[in-house]
Amino acid sequence: MFTDYTKIIIKSGDGGNGAISFRREKYVAAGGPDGGDGGKGGDVYFIVDKDKNTLIDFRYNKKYKATNGENGSGARCSGRAGKDIYIGVPIGTILKDNETGKIIADLSTPGQEELVLKGGRGGKGNQHFATSTRQVPRFAEDGEPGKEKEIILELKLLADVGLLGFPNVGKSTFLSTVTSARPKIANYQFTTLEPNLGVVKAKDGSSFVIADIPGIIEGASQGVGLGLQFLRHIERTRLLLHLIDVSGEEGRNPVNDFNVINEELRKYSEKLAQRKQIIVATKCDSVNKELLEELEKMAKEKNMDFFKISSVTGEGLENLLDYVSNLIKTLPKEEIVEKEERIVYTLEDGEGEFTVTKEKDKYIVTGENVERVIRRVNIEDNESLYYLHKKLRELGVEEELKKQGIKEGDIVRIANYELEWYE
Repeated sequence: MFTDYTKIIIKSGDGGNGAISFRREKYVAAGGPDGGDGGKGGDVYFIVDKDKNTLIDFRYNKKYKATNGENGSGARCSGRAGKDIYIGVPIGTILKDNETGKIIADLSTPGQEELVLKGGRGGKGNQHFATSTRQVPRFAEDGEPGKEKEIILELKLLADVGLLGFPNVGKSTFLSTVTSARPKIANYQFTTLEPNLGVVKAKDGSSFVIADIPGIIEGASQGVGLGLQFLRHIERTRLLLHLIDVSGEEGRNPVNDFNVINEELRKYSEKLAQRKQIIVATKCDSVNKELLEELEKMAKEKNMDFFKISSVTGEGLENLLDYVSNLIKTLPKEEIVEKEERIVYTLEDGEGEFTVTKEKDKYIVTGENVERVIRRVNIEDNESLYYLHKKLRELGVEEELKKQGIKEGDIVRIANYELEWYE
C-alpha cells in the first residue's frame, strides 16, 4: 500500500515547575532561597529515514509527544529536561500546518533533520527572585506548556522524469522495458494504483529516475479518478514524458488526449503546466499512420520535441533515452517550497502582540505572551502578584488598559483568571 498523505498531532513537552525552597543548614540561622529551576520540555524533530518509503506508519499512530521536563527541587537542583522525540519520514516529505496550510518543513535531503516544535521552558525557582528588599521570595515560576499542532504529512516523489498519459497508453510497459521496475501491467483502466519508480542507466554511466504517474484523466484536478493524490507527485519532476497511444485501438484521438491532460495540469498548477514536456508516440509497432501524422503535426506547431517508440519491439527507445539523459543535465531541480520562510513554532519570550477589549464591566486581555506570563505565577501569593504586575507593565498591558480608561475596582480577565485593578 502506498500512502502519500496523512494528518498527525504532535506535541512538545511541558516545562517543569520551579521549586520554592529555603536552605536548612546546621548552624545557619536563616538560610536563603535555593529552589531549583524546572527542566525544559522535550522538542519535536522530524528526520529523513532512508529505510522509509511511505507514510503508512502514520495511518495507525496519529499522536506523537515529547516528554515533559521535571520539576526543580531544593539545594538549587534543576529538574531533568524532557526527552526530545525524533519522527522519521521518507525523503521527499512536506510538513504543513493543518490550520494555516503553510509549509513547516521540506525534508528532501538525505539525513536532514528539522526542529518543528520547541518544548516549553522550565520555570525559574525562587532562588532567582531574591532581591535586597525581597529576601524571602515565596513564589516560583511554573513551567511553560508545550505546543500542540495538527500537521499534514505529504510525500512528493523525487523523480527526474514523470510519465504522463491516459490509462493503457503504455507507461507501465515503457517503465518495465527501460528500467528494472516491475509494475503490474494489464489492459484495463487504472492497472497502476500507485506511483512506480525505476532507474535508467545511461550510456555515459549517469542515471536518472523515472516515475510512472497513475492515470491522469479528465477531471483529475477536481479529484476524478485517482485525481489530486497523484497530480501531487508530478510537481517535483524536472521533465515530463507525455506518452500518447497512436495505435487507435482505444478509439481515442491523440491530439485531444494531449490537450485534456495538459488542461488538467494547468488547472492544478500553472507552474506545472509550464514544465518541459516531450511528446512520445507509443505502440508504433501497430501504428495508425493518420493519427501519428496528426500528433506529429501538432508537436511541430507547438515546437515540442517528438519521439516515436514501441516498448514491444524496442523501436526508438535508445534515441529517446539518450536525448532525455542529456537534457536532464541541463534542467534545474524543482523545489516544491517557494521562497517563504519555514515556520518553527517557538515558545520564546518576547513583547508579542496582545489585544484589550471591553465587555460590559470587564477588560479582556488576550495574547500568547500575556497568557503565558500569568500561567507561570501563583496569583494566591502577594509577592508573585507583584511580579505579575511588573511583567504586564513591561509588556505594555498596563499602559493600554489606562488608555482605554480602566478605573480602580474594574475587573481584568487574562486567560481563566479575573483580577481586580488597583492603582
